[in-house]
Amino acid sequence: VQLVESGGDLVQPGGSLRLSCAASGLSFSSYDMSWYRQAPGKERELVATIIAAGGGINYADSVKGRFTISRDNARNTVSLQMNSLKPEDTAVYYCNARRRIINYVYWGQGTQVTVSS
Repeated sequence: VQLVESGGDLVQPGGSLRLSCAASGLSFSSYDMSWYRQAPGKERELVATIIAAGGGINYADSVKGRFTISRDNARNTVSLQMNSLKPEDTAVYYCNARRRIINYVYWGQGTQVTVSS
């Protein structure tokens, strides 16, 4: 199984970025897909999740109204559109795949997002 993130970059406060995660080697549509992030010196935190069946979505309070998670089951990809970025959004962002019940969990290698003027 491989999860490969892309799209991280340096952006000014108020700017936008779109992260993508390409998945291979798994039955993608059966997995809940999430984005996590980890800032220096902090624990990894859940940013957003899109559920496998039905596409239900949850966001961390800190990103509600600014970030949008989406998935394309035909292309085995999950994306995170990030708008109105703040310096506190600076972190390494990780793609996560989890299959409920049997609890298979996979992680990508991460992509760096830096929000700074």
